[in-house]
Amino acid sequence: MSTVIAFIVIFGALVFFHEFGHFIFAKRAGILCREFAIGMGPKVFSHKKGETTYTIRLLPIGGFVRMAGEDPEMVEIKPGYRIGLLFNKEEKITKIILNNKDKYPNCRIVEVEYADIEKDLIIKGYPDDENDQLQSFSIDPSAVIVENGVESQIAPIDRQFASKSLGQRFMTIFAGPMMNFVLAFIVFILIALLQGVPTNEPKLGVITPDGAAKAAGLQKGDIIQSINGSEITSWNDVVEIIRKNPNEKLDFSIVRNGQEKEVQVTPQEKTVDGNNVGIIGVYSPVEKSPVQAITAGAKETYFWTTQIFVMVGKLVTGQFSIDALSGPVGIYYSTDEVAKSGIYYLMKWAGILSINLGIMNLLPIPALDGGRLMFFAIEAVRGKPIDRQKEGMVHFIGFALLMLLMLVVTWNDIQRFFLK
Repeated sequence: MSTVIAFIVIFGALVFFHEFGHFIFAKRAGILCREFAIGMGPKVFSHKKGETTYTIRLLPIGGFVRMAGEDPEMVEIKPGYRIGLLFNKEEKITKIILNNKDKYPNCRIVEVEYADIEKDLIIKGYPDDENDQLQSFSIDPSAVIVENGVESQIAPIDRQFASKSLGQRFMTIFAGPMMNFVLAFIVFILIALLQGVPTNEPKLGVITPDGAAKAAGLQKGDIIQSINGSEITSWNDVVEIIRKNPNEKLDFSIVRNGQEKEVQVTPQEKTVDGNNVGIIGVYSPVEKSPVQAITAGAKETYFWTTQIFVMVGKLVTGQFSIDALSGPVGIYYSTDEVAKSGIYYLMKWAGILSINLGIMNLLPIPALDGGRLMFFAIEAVRGKPIDRQKEGMVHFIGFALLMLLMLVVTWNDIQRFFLK
């Protein structure tokens, strides 16, 4: 059960930050965001605040921000339609009621002659109570259309995604993957703040209860001056000598509380990467500093970003097979293994997954953020956008291929974890 919770929390956080990036930059650009969703499939929770509906959906495998202009906008109000209109104090239309008009006794019934709810924001028609005289009515930019009791806000052309500048559209899409890197950076900083950042001082950190250091009487905080007469100036010196001398007695010269002491320690033998090395059961000293934590967070983010790019490169060049990929099932089982090692390992795993999600979304693959950014790049070179229908078809084919790849990867995960 704990693994299920950990998986949902981690995956939910990754998706939330990703979609929040899209959402916040879309709002900054003035784009109408109809829905901010975490998960896919049927709704299990829904709450509307302002002009956006916030939903949690059943399947924790993704999320989306539904922006005006990305899908066909609303229903078309055609000539001859009989609609109900409600007005504000400025005599601008605030509600356009398409059916069940009897539920709105105060609405004004109008037979439509002409309607434009995107550009001109006007409805021309014949009111029932005006002796068949044609009248024009202005529409409030935040007006809603009511159909079957459900309200949907209109999207004037200047509130739609496609109407924004190339830079605004680029940042709205790029912000999703960007926020995944930001999340990883924050997670790595938190780990460094809570655990501390290892320093290179020749000073003992935490001593394990069953190690050679504990048995020899070494204590946390002891400063190592020399080992077997060799001067020690850094923690790396300590590690190097201990690793080279498994089962060999070593003479440690230390300083404890200002007093010099001599201690004999025999490193235990352990096999690491096929080599027999010595260990004494002691960790390096750590420093808990906000500045050090930020530096460590940046280094960790950079390290894992380069590592994942290397792995993606090997996958593209055929050095890795498709069997090396993992889907939700594989990630779940990996999360289960990591969770057994403790909260810090789980946090680090979340950071790595966040970077991975960010990089994957930046790949120039249709249907992913990177695919959309690729079309923006083409638009910048051509000076005009690709035909929306053609671009939509490319994204549709890309999405279908991605779903096929997901099925293959999931089947491989099932074989690996359930049928082995």
